[in-house]
Amino acid sequence: MDLFEYHTENTFQNQKPLAERMRPDNIQSFMGQEHAVSRGSIIRHAVENDKIFSMILWGPPGCGKTTLARIIAAETASCFIHFSAVLSGVKDIRTVIEEAKKQQNIYQKKTILFVDEIHSFNKTQQNAFLHHVESGLITLIGATTENPSFEIIAPLLSRTRVITLTRLSRDAVSSIIQTALTDQEKGLGIFNLSLSDKALNHLIRMADGDARAALNSLEISAQLAISKGIKQIGLEIVENAVQKQSLRYDKDGEEHYNLISAFHKSMRGSDPDAALYWLSRMLTAGEKPLYIARRMVRFASEDVGNADPFALRIALDSVDSYQLLGSPEGELALAQAAVYLATAPKSNAVYAAFGNVKNLVKSTGSLPVPFHIRNAPTKLMKDTGYGKGYKYAHDYKDGYVPQEYMPEELKGRYFYFPQDQGYENTIRQRLETWRNIKNKIMQ
Repeated sequence: MDLFEYHTENTFQNQKPLAERMRPDNIQSFMGQEHAVSRGSIIRHAVENDKIFSMILWGPPGCGKTTLARIIAAETASCFIHFSAVLSGVKDIRTVIEEAKKQQNIYQKKTILFVDEIHSFNKTQQNAFLHHVESGLITLIGATTENPSFEIIAPLLSRTRVITLTRLSRDAVSSIIQTALTDQEKGLGIFNLSLSDKALNHLIRMADGDARAALNSLEISAQLAISKGIKQIGLEIVENAVQKQSLRYDKDGEEHYNLISAFHKSMRGSDPDAALYWLSRMLTAGEKPLYIARRMVRFASEDVGNADPFALRIALDSVDSYQLLGSPEGELALAQAAVYLATAPKSNAVYAAFGNVKNLVKSTGSLPVPFHIRNAPTKLMKDTGYGKGYKYAHDYKDGYVPQEYMPEELKGRYFYFPQDQGYENTIRQRLETWRNIKNKIMQ
């Protein structure tokens, strides 16, 4: 075996994956989260003074949560236990607690318990940590990609500090890739490989802010280049190594709600370009198209309303069109509806009126229906006064006659106030005329 073959075998077969080997082992070399680890930050202060506190590291995949936890443990005098919430249960938690007691009683050492994917623990499992975090037996560092507000029980959340880590920037991912490519000890430096600018940009774009994904793709690209005897990794090799970008999206988690919120608010803000962007983001990431269509039907009533009554029909038609055509053809109907809704005149008058009425009904209860608008199908009901004095609107000029339709306690109350947008302006003018007539006569 020659030197090249020896290095190849050692690097790609006998060693850990590149992403694991390239984890920084000190806080100075930790890249991409300067807001969390720079001088003066609470984490940097805690590490330098060996005063680690319980925390939840919250951020997207590949942003450095596990790496940061290991660095914290390595630079303190504590016992470090790595715990996977996906693979462990309450029994394993008890074992960890016993080990922490041993470290405290025999070796006078603190225990840092790192719980990866802590959101995977149910309430009972999270409660099992509570007393021991509060007593100081363990210092808990949890890592999660999910919003702690939704996934971590309130008592545990109140005893920890949430540290938000962000999606890595292009510059940070670029630096991580270049370091791995040239590092002689842990990286790929022994192969003297280089990356073309196009290949580097493609790796960065496909990683989507995920350092682990970037390094995994680089490692596969390097393997392909070495197998072909090529020293420069070009775009074609990287494209072969990375077949498809995996957009960050959890259909049951926070990112799901973030994207649908961005879509809804873009349409509400009359920005068809942004609406199309967020629509495409969701469809590309695998969101169910009919879920998006249902949200547009809701939007048509909530945000467009009677300013353009036809908007609801367009939204409903997009549902029918997608059900008929499926993907990808039916997605165009969704795009058409999104653009129509974004560019339609807006009014939330119906939405606001209905919300106010629902609150009023809850507070006032079952107010009696006025006798003159009650149904009177029997003689007894007519004799009792049901329907007495009712005026049939079609018997009057313009099909309108002023009379009271509200319960006695709510006489003169108005809830719907049409805006001067689109067709609702016509409704507003008509309603003002009717209300003025009614107010004069009923006073």
